[in-house]
Amino acid sequence: MTDTALKVGVIAGEVSGDLLGGDLIAALREAHGGSIELVGVGGEALERQGLTSLFDFSELSIMGISQVLKRLPSLLRRIRQTADAIIAERPDVLVIIDSPDFTHRVARRVRKALPGLPVVNYVCPSVWAWKEERAPRMRAYVDHVLALLPFEPAVMERLGGPATTYVGHRLISDPDVQRVRAARLAQTDHTSDARLCLLLPGSRATEITRLLPVFADAAREMTARNPATRFVLPTVPRQEALVRKLTADWPVKPQITVSTAEKWQAFAEADAAIAASGTVILELALARVPVVSTYRFDWLANLFLRKIKIWTAAIPNLIADYTVVPEYLNEQVRPGSLTRWFERLSRDTTERRAMLEGYDLVHESMRTVRPPGETGAAVILDLLATKKPGRN
Repeated sequence: MTDTALKVGVIAGEVSGDLLGGDLIAALREAHGGSIELVGVGGEALERQGLTSLFDFSELSIMGISQVLKRLPSLLRRIRQTADAIIAERPDVLVIIDSPDFTHRVARRVRKALPGLPVVNYVCPSVWAWKEERAPRMRAYVDHVLALLPFEPAVMERLGGPATTYVGHRLISDPDVQRVRAARLAQTDHTSDARLCLLLPGSRATEITRLLPVFADAAREMTARNPATRFVLPTVPRQEALVRKLTADWPVKPQITVSTAEKWQAFAEADAAIAASGTVILELALARVPVVSTYRFDWLANLFLRKIKIWTAAIPNLIADYTVVPEYLNEQVRPGSLTRWFERLSRDTTERRAMLEGYDLVHESMRTVRPPGETGAAVILDLLATKKPGRN
C-alpha cells in the first residue's frame, strides 16, 4: 500500500479484453492504495476505472487475416497514434491486453522509445497454436505475461518466451457461470422427449453467415427425428437483425434473444448446444452444458491452416489434454453429424457422462486461490518494485 500516484498505460482491443482490464485495474487500485491515472485505449469497463479512450476501441474488433488486410491502413494509423500517446504520457507501466495484431505493435514502438518502461501482456498470445517463434521475440518488448489458461506458463518456458504467470480465467469465478453450473449439477432427469437445443453461431457477422445455414439444416433434421425439439439462439444486439433474417425461413423458428438474463436461463435449461468454436466453448464447459464445437474459416484463413500446430481448437480439450468436446471444421460441419451428436449429448448416455467428467477435470485444473485481477495486480506491483519505470 502506498500514497504514490501511479500512471498506467493500458490498451484493450476488444470487449473481452476491456472486461479483463477493468477487473485488473480495480484490483490494482485496491492493492496499490494510491491514486491511479489511466491512459490508452479501452471500452466501458476501463472507462469506469477512469480511462478516457484515445478512440472508439470497437475499431479494433477485427478477426481473420482477410479483415486485418482490409483495414490495415486504419490499423497502422491507430497503432502510431496510440504509441505516440503512451510515449508522450510516460506511464509507470504499460499493460497490453489481448488483440496482439494491435497491442504488440504498439508495445514494440513504445519499448523502442522508452526502453525502461515495464510492459505486461495480459492474455498469452496463442503461440502454442501457431508461430511458436513469436514467444522468444516477445522478450524484446514484454517483461511479464499474465496467462488465462493453466498450460500456458509451461509452454512459454519451453519456447523461451517472457516470464509467465497463470492468473486464472474470469469465467471460473463468473457468478452467472457458477449459478448455471450449480443448477445443472442438481439436474437428474434426462428422460423427457422434449429437448432444448442451444444454438450459438458466434458474435461476428462472418461467423454467423457461414454457420447458420448448416445449423438450419441440422434443426430441420432434429425436428424430423424428434418433433419435440426446441431451439434457443442467444445473440448480441448488433447481430440481431442478421440472425432474424437468416432464420426467417426456418420451419421451426428458434427463440432469438439478446437478453443476458435469457441467455443464462437457456444455458441452465438446455439439454445440449451446438456452438461456434471460441471462448463460448469454455464457457459452456464450465457451466456443464454438453456441446459440439464447429467453425468454418474464410478462404484466406484456410490457406494458413497447415501452419497451425495444435491438435485441437477447443480450449477444454487443450486443458484436459484429451478430446472432451467433439469438433468439426469447414466442410466437416454437416447437419447429420450435429444432429446425431445432439441426440447423444442431450440424453443420459455414455457420451454425455464422459463429457461432463471431462468438464469437471477442466474446472478443477483452472481453479485458483485468488481472483485473476488480484494475482495480476500483485505481478504488476512486484515488477514495478524491481524495474525502473520508463518516465523516471
